[in-house]
Amino acid sequence: MLEISDSKRGVLDALSLMIERAGLGIGDRLPPEVEIAKKLGVGRAKVREALTAWQNMGIVTRNKKAGTRLATEVASNSIHLPVTLKLEAESLLRTHSVRKPLEVECVRMAARNVDDHHSGAILARSAELMKIYDAGEDWRAADYRFHKALQDASGNPLFGQLIQQIQQAFGEMYEAPFGQPQLGQASIPLHPHLAHAVVAGDEAEAMRIMTQILDMVEAEIHKVMETYDV
Repeated sequence: MLEISDSKRGVLDALSLMIERAGLGIGDRLPPEVEIAKKLGVGRAKVREALTAWQNMGIVTRNKKAGTRLATEVASNSIHLPVTLKLEAESLLRTHSVRKPLEVECVRMAARNVDDHHSGAILARSAELMKIYDAGEDWRAADYRFHKALQDASGNPLFGQLIQQIQQAFGEMYEAPFGQPQLGQASIPLHPHLAHAVVAGDEAEAMRIMTQILDMVEAEIHKVMETYDV
C-alpha cells in the first residue's frame, strides 16, 4: 500500500504512480474503485472523486460495462517532469484549445451587440479587476466577473454556459494549476484594453486582444513545463 497524502493532489499523485508502475497504456482498463482505494489506502469516495475529475479532463473514459479506461498516456516523458504535472499541463492545454475559439468569438459578438447597459457593466468590472490586481490581492473572482460581463454582452448565453462548463471540468480537480493560483496574471493588464475595444464596438481589436491574452496564458503553461525539462 502506498503511503500518501489524503489531499486531492496526493490521491492524484499516488494514482498516477500506480498506473505508471503497472505499465498501463491508452485503452487499458483500471482496477475497480474499491481495489484502487485499497492499494492507495484511501477511501473509495476519494478515488471516485479523482476518477470523475479525470473523466471530465479527458484522461479516462468511464461506463458501467467497459469500466474505467485510460484515454491518454499516464507516463512521464522526462525524468524531470513529475507525472502529475505532465497530466495537469496536458489537460490545461486541451481545455485551453477548446476554450480559445469560444472566448474570441464571444468578444467579437460582444463588440457587435454591446449597448449602454452592458458597456457600463464591462467598464465597471474592468475597473474592479484592475483595482484588486494593483493592490496585489487575489483577482480571480474579479476576473470571472469581468469575463461574465463580456459573455452577457454577447447576447448569446451559450458562450457563458459552455465556457463555464469547460472551466469547471478542470477546476473541480485543480483549484490552483501547478500550485499557482495566479496563473495568467501577466495578461491582466491587457483586460482594460479589451474592455475599451468591446465598448467601442471594435470587433477586430477585441478579437486581437483576447487572442493575445489567451496566448499569454498558454505560454505560461509551456513555461512551467520547461522549468522541469532541464
